[in-house]
Amino acid sequence: MDVTADGNEHYVIGVDYGTLSGRAVVVRVRDGKELGSGVFEYPHAVITEALPADLADEPAGPAVRLPGEWALQVPQDYRDVLRHAVPAAVRDAGIDPAAVVGIATDFTACTMVPVKADGTPLNELPGFARRPHAYVKLWRHHAAQEQADRINALAAERGESWLPRYGGLISSEWEFAKGLQLLEEDPGAYAAMDHWVEAADWIVWQLCGNYVRNACTAGYKGIYQDGAYPSVEFLASLNPGFKDFVDTKLAHTIGRLGDAAGYLTAEAAGWTGLPAGIAVAVGNVDAHVTAPAARAVEPGQLVAIMGTSTCHVMNGSELREVPGMCGVVDGGIVDGLWGYEAGQSGVGDIFGWFTKYGVPPEYHAAAEAAGLGIHEYLTELASTQEIGEHGLISLDWHSGNRSVLVDHELSGVIVGQTLATRPEDIYRALLEATAFGTRTIVDAFRDAGVPVKEFIVAGGLLKNTLLMQIYADIMGLPLSTIGSTQGPALGSAIHAAVAAGEYPDIREAAAAMGSEPGAVYTPIPENVAAYEELFREYRTLHDYFGRGANEVMHRLKKIQRNASKTLLTAGVSA
Repeated sequence: MDVTADGNEHYVIGVDYGTLSGRAVVVRVRDGKELGSGVFEYPHAVITEALPADLADEPAGPAVRLPGEWALQVPQDYRDVLRHAVPAAVRDAGIDPAAVVGIATDFTACTMVPVKADGTPLNELPGFARRPHAYVKLWRHHAAQEQADRINALAAERGESWLPRYGGLISSEWEFAKGLQLLEEDPGAYAAMDHWVEAADWIVWQLCGNYVRNACTAGYKGIYQDGAYPSVEFLASLNPGFKDFVDTKLAHTIGRLGDAAGYLTAEAAGWTGLPAGIAVAVGNVDAHVTAPAARAVEPGQLVAIMGTSTCHVMNGSELREVPGMCGVVDGGIVDGLWGYEAGQSGVGDIFGWFTKYGVPPEYHAAAEAAGLGIHEYLTELASTQEIGEHGLISLDWHSGNRSVLVDHELSGVIVGQTLATRPEDIYRALLEATAFGTRTIVDAFRDAGVPVKEFIVAGGLLKNTLLMQIYADIMGLPLSTIGSTQGPALGSAIHAAVAAGEYPDIREAAAAMGSEPGAVYTPIPENVAAYEELFREYRTLHDYFGRGANEVMHRLKKIQRNASKTLLTAGVSA
């Protein structure tokens, strides 16, 4: 048992909800030492093709298929993380659960749950299991682009004061676009819904019995600026049925980051094995909680959380309008500073897609024979190449563009392929493309007067040393990695400690509990020069396809939507 001499050692639990799994970590309050962890893979993963048959509450019928750009999840999978990952972490740590004083969670954003007044998700109601709009819309659900386009056009036409805070564009990933899509495609489900809830807040509601909106997602994803949401007049102009969206579906008490939303209920104590009555922190976002875990709470320290997607967060001392950013929010990361957010919708997802669909069987066999995973094997092959040797340039838009174009109708491009192109060539070009995308974001910050002084990487992709060196070389910046392999969960644990009263604020908790730096990558001058030439070609393609010179990607998306527009009919009319 890890306790102090007087037996008063305290611990907190951080739970990180990712795209495919939830991870719980037990952390010691006095120094941030990570003592144990547990992981639970979502049984239903990401639903992109058809609703799962095992959730049907009526006689089996034809599968309810989904059009392109849909990405749904099942809320019960989130509850099961609490039942499995949290007890597993406590067992792994070997601590007495009675010594746990707080729990905090972080979530992907903007992942939205339509619920009844008591928090019951719509898909769990009788008759709703075959209605796609009754399910969680995952952050990478991009089927609301048409609604996002109308929001942006109307906001620009009306000169809405909040629009510049989001770089001039609202994303299809965000609360209003997804909510408007729900109204227009399944008005019955919209009418049945009492609250349109961020999953970050829904899981806290499950833990403590209180629904509290967190200030982070309200500001970044819910267009909540200077104490107000978009007006009734604005909403009515989008759709008359949408005019009361804020008042009846969205608005709720907003909690400050690091505060307690409530205390663990007896039911949730039964799920987790933790003591009832411990502090439950206000919800938060996986990227934003990682900043204090990396001790990056001062202006100019940009943290990139690199996994299936990448989110870039940074504090600034002044309010600036940065074109194409996800948002800037007062106190969005820590109190007293402006929190900036940008992101890339596809990073690890792109690498995973390519290894699943673009790599021939003989490469998989060779990787297995070498005792390597396919990513490690391709990385090893790609690492022997000179910069530019593969003759390729790729755009990293396979899941659309979050920053700086904010357009999820955009799609991937690889230029330069020949009959001599090999899988490792494409793999390296995709690695480089994501680094070029990050460079574009860093340049946008700098051009807007928000200097990037440090670049810190957290998340699962930091273990790829080739990728990290490529990023350092393309950005021309030293790159450091967070020492923890569980950055978001550690960040949540830091917030749990503050919510439990163990520290007065996030800054002090981060100083005591944050992770020491891991590896550091220094730009190699000759590589920087070689990549500068390739980056110019990337920017040419970026602007050609992304800024209106060639609208082929948008035309193809329209053709795709028209070809699949009948897929929802069975589910909506059920």
